[in-house]
Amino acid sequence: MNSYIIGAARTPRGRGKIGKGALSHVHPQELFAAVLRALPARAGFDPKDVDDVIAGAVSQVNEQGANVARNAVLAAGWPQEVSAVSLNRFCGSGLQAINFAAMGTGSGAQSLVVAGGLESMSKLGLGADGGGQDGGNARLRERVFQVPQGISADLIATLEGFSRRDVDEVALRSQRRAATAIEERRFDRSLVAVEDPASGRVLLDRDELPRPSTTLEGLAALSPAFVSMAETPAGPNGETLAQIALAAYPQARAIQHVHTAGNSSGIVDGAAAVAVASEEFVRAHKIKPRARIVSVATAGTEPLLMLTGPAPASQKALRAARMSAKDIDLWEINEAFAAVVLQTIRALEIDPDRVNVNGGAIALGHPLGATGAILLGTALDELERSNKSTALVTMCIGGGQGIATIIERV
Repeated sequence: MNSYIIGAARTPRGRGKIGKGALSHVHPQELFAAVLRALPARAGFDPKDVDDVIAGAVSQVNEQGANVARNAVLAAGWPQEVSAVSLNRFCGSGLQAINFAAMGTGSGAQSLVVAGGLESMSKLGLGADGGGQDGGNARLRERVFQVPQGISADLIATLEGFSRRDVDEVALRSQRRAATAIEERRFDRSLVAVEDPASGRVLLDRDELPRPSTTLEGLAALSPAFVSMAETPAGPNGETLAQIALAAYPQARAIQHVHTAGNSSGIVDGAAAVAVASEEFVRAHKIKPRARIVSVATAGTEPLLMLTGPAPASQKALRAARMSAKDIDLWEINEAFAAVVLQTIRALEIDPDRVNVNGGAIALGHPLGATGAILLGTALDELERSNKSTALVTMCIGGGQGIATIIERV
């Protein structure tokens, strides 16, 4: 049986700075609720028919704790009979929610599932749940040491031979493409303006992070972001994080620190959701689906290097679909760090002109739990705009994982 996408919606991404971003005062539940309220009319379904709501959120504490998905359903004014669950697969959470929805509707166990995610990074920044990368398990750390992602990104760039100019060019391309997409209103179909829940005043109706005036010279002037972190003592005998990484990858000899705030993903607030329906539901309600979910996959990778998961996860999804990388018209590779995009392009021999054609998280931001759903909606909108057929969305994930989803426009 097939699973179909019948609609997608997202908030704009607001700067993830306490008290400064346009969405920084909005409760995370209300961010996701804004999308839930807008989606039924756009996708042509009644909320009472939804079997379940699945939402990814990485920092599930404080405002994002207490099953944020269920509380967002209630905040949206949906029927109390609509159930909801929150999940965490780090950066892949929003895409994982959609993949679970595809499994449920494709198997016949469910008819209609709304899936996506949210993250209010102005309220709950990276590591807000206090678990760190390994949950503080000292015994695990003796066997499998995981360094922070920025160090992993620099290590990948070092091993692959990516220069500072290489990664800065990825960032510049992201900014330019995002600027074009915004100017041509390519995101408008999915965007939902966020209003103040009390006054109804519009707080944000377009992405807040992009810097269209970015230049290569300006990017080159930025300082590497992870040098001091790499020199932090963390090993049992006082070894620094850099020494631990190089002990695992001695061929690198020395880590070249090429990632900066300009060529890494931006910290933002946002939410997104996708309506996924079964073939039977689409027929019974005479809904014209927008796309079919062809295949989904996850893959584990070496946890210290950590961020190389998109390539094996994509290969797994392609094998399941009996496709090759050349069969994909559009790629959305999450721009967690510029080196991740470059490494995936190289590993899969992808034409860069098919990758992140409307910019990515470097320009637009990465609201952790929401990004996967945002990327899928962006890919779908672009398939329709450019009259193309297939797209693959893939993301690296902390702890050494990757996730991928292939869709085909109907």
